[in-house]
Amino acid sequence: MSENSLEALGEMRKTHFSKDLSPDLVGQEVIIGGWVTRTRKLGGLVFIVLQDKFSTVQVTAKKGVVSDEIFEKAKSVGNQWCLLVKGEVKAFKNGPHGVELVPREICILNQAIEQLPLDMTGKAMSDLDTRLNNRSLDLRHPRNQAIFRIQSVMLNEIRKYLVKNNYTEIMTPKIIGSATEGGTELFPIKYFDKDAYLSQSAQLYKERLCSVYENVFEIAPCYRAEKSFTNRHLCEIYQLDMELAFADYKDVLVAMEGLVQSVLQAIKVQCEEDLKILDQWENFEVPQIPFPRYTYSEVLKIIDEKCGIKIEFGEDISTEAYRKLDEILPGYYFITKWPMSVKPFYIHFDPENPELSDGFDLQKGWLELSSGGTRVHEKDLLIKNLEKQGLNLDAFKSHLQAFDYGMPPHAGMGFGIARWLQIITGVDQIKECVFYPRTPDRLDP
Repeated sequence: MSENSLEALGEMRKTHFSKDLSPDLVGQEVIIGGWVTRTRKLGGLVFIVLQDKFSTVQVTAKKGVVSDEIFEKAKSVGNQWCLLVKGEVKAFKNGPHGVELVPREICILNQAIEQLPLDMTGKAMSDLDTRLNNRSLDLRHPRNQAIFRIQSVMLNEIRKYLVKNNYTEIMTPKIIGSATEGGTELFPIKYFDKDAYLSQSAQLYKERLCSVYENVFEIAPCYRAEKSFTNRHLCEIYQLDMELAFADYKDVLVAMEGLVQSVLQAIKVQCEEDLKILDQWENFEVPQIPFPRYTYSEVLKIIDEKCGIKIEFGEDISTEAYRKLDEILPGYYFITKWPMSVKPFYIHFDPENPELSDGFDLQKGWLELSSGGTRVHEKDLLIKNLEKQGLNLDAFKSHLQAFDYGMPPHAGMGFGIARWLQIITGVDQIKECVFYPRTPDRLDP
């Protein structure tokens, strides 16, 4: 069939998704649409497996049962062709959802090249770079569809949980006028005739907004110009940011563990088949709360005594140490009371020990999912911290202004969406947990 033989959509529309089909619909006429994943041609019998966003349905064209035109059209289709099929639902015990579809109309909307760059049978995966180079096709693979169906449930349940608990969803600017967090790992851009940057974090804006809407959250991209090639770092990340007014870091811990447990419970209920596709169902657990809490000093002691790795107070915890610690603490847990020396200017010190911070990390085994803490809400202390870290006060003029208008005590955190999805789905590379990942060596597709 040539491109000239493609058919117009016209008035034909899908009436059902594959997941909607069941023996209850036997005898009814339905219209389904999707992409051809497999065909089998056995003389006077043609089988087409059609995939949509949820799963598959088998279309069975038998010579003498369907018209000659429909039979010849069924014989002509190739893998990944885009079709709409109108047909009668028939019971078929071995078919997806216990049914098959006998076609009355086949509308060929588009074709695919004969030699596809990826193995789309579901039996094997091509190498990651080849897959990412052909990402629009790769995402149709059943394994990838499972990953992002789980992500969709995750994001929906995060929003439901937070809105139910009186959080307001916010949107903060992603184009900013100065390196407001003091980091050097920012992407510079030209904003008309001015220098600007892509936002590294929602931090300063969400703090200001919590002085208006109290508890707030955002799920949005952040940009990190880190030349890192690990399996857990990206240059464009999607992050859940939360900020709580009239609160300190202990309130954030409670909010986070409640959210994590609630979302995982929903994923267990809604995503059983997807977890099975990813071989994660048998080991999937919803954690009990509260999560264990360890201070930074306690973790250093565990690493020293049980892992044989010495880390000096004030140093960051290495990946090697976290991987060893994973054998002892494989679940969700918090690390609190980090040294002030490793925390940004907006984190408050521990009132009982100014050398320590009211900052924390949330870990799942060896992987850090979140970082947060009690924020500085006193303007004088904020200015002192900025000066101590050698930051230009002029760059923070608009942020400091918000502290003139009754900024409440507040606390919050940032939570990596792709990292959490990586843990839930069991994939090794974080690049597989983003639709179109951006790394130092990948800007396309």
